[in-house]
Amino acid sequence: MDYFEIPVYLFTGFLESGKTTFIQETLEGSDFNAGERTLLLMCEEGEVEYNPDEFFGKNVFIESIEEEDLNPKNLKELLVKHDAERVIVEYNGMWLLEKLFSSMPEGWMVYQEVTFADATKFLNYNQNMRQLVFDKLKTADLVVFNRCDKDTFTEERKLELHKIVRVANRKNQIVYEFGPNDAIPDTIVDPLPFDVEADVIDIPEDAFAEWYRDVNDDPKKYDGKTVKVKGRCAMGPGIPDDGFVFGRHVMTCCVDDIQFAGLLAIWPDVKRLKHGGWVDITAEIKVEETPVYGEAGPVLYCKSAKATVACDPEVATF
Repeated sequence: MDYFEIPVYLFTGFLESGKTTFIQETLEGSDFNAGERTLLLMCEEGEVEYNPDEFFGKNVFIESIEEEDLNPKNLKELLVKHDAERVIVEYNGMWLLEKLFSSMPEGWMVYQEVTFADATKFLNYNQNMRQLVFDKLKTADLVVFNRCDKDTFTEERKLELHKIVRVANRKNQIVYEFGPNDAIPDTIVDPLPFDVEADVIDIPEDAFAEWYRDVNDDPKKYDGKTVKVKGRCAMGPGIPDDGFVFGRHVMTCCVDDIQFAGLLAIWPDVKRLKHGGWVDITAEIKVEETPVYGEAGPVLYCKSAKATVACDPEVATF
């Protein structure tokens, strides 16, 4: 068979979060499992076990795999062993997703990623294992909070869960599940803390991280608009002579993941700016191709750029 493109259906979450039950029920249905040769990779073993006799299609081949065995060679061998057309992965919540993504053979493509979370334990997990929680939220297409109790699941609790998910990912869907065939979608609207329709979009210091994420997620929304924002200058190789990288250090999850988040800025008097210095800029945003990005992206054409004092705190957060 041709292994050029193998669809991967990825299910993540911590132990006993409901992954196995969901996969079992999914494979019992004819709409998803009509006989396709399917490799089911188990990356952990919980209390619930699979019952292949209940699968609608019988061409499901279950293989367990340890973290140290995750590599392209082993995964391809398992695919070839079962002549599989697609892959389902029940991923271990204690493993970082980068390990899986870097181990997938050429042609494997994640078609859908769903994260499951026990609503009664999620806040505790987020407090004590935030990096692992964030890791499972940032690329998920859908987040399912199960074991919600209608008697205790308040709007305040929903908003608390919602905010944690939105820090990691603004685009995924969120569902709250109260029992079999009893679930509601998240409909909370996330207003931005600045006016995108203003003549000059004034970005507050404490909203830089949200603005940076939004301008990258939806650059066309900002194309041709003017923004006033505070950040730092970074000079270096590969930057045009009249340009610099404008941005701030951003912490999305924890101290270990602090990174400089920057955009290309153009300013004729760039030589007056200091590498690493803080600057207030007013700039028109144009979405265009640039070798700096290697693709189309938002470029800041400065109308003014003035040295200023540092933000407090210097590191931006969500």
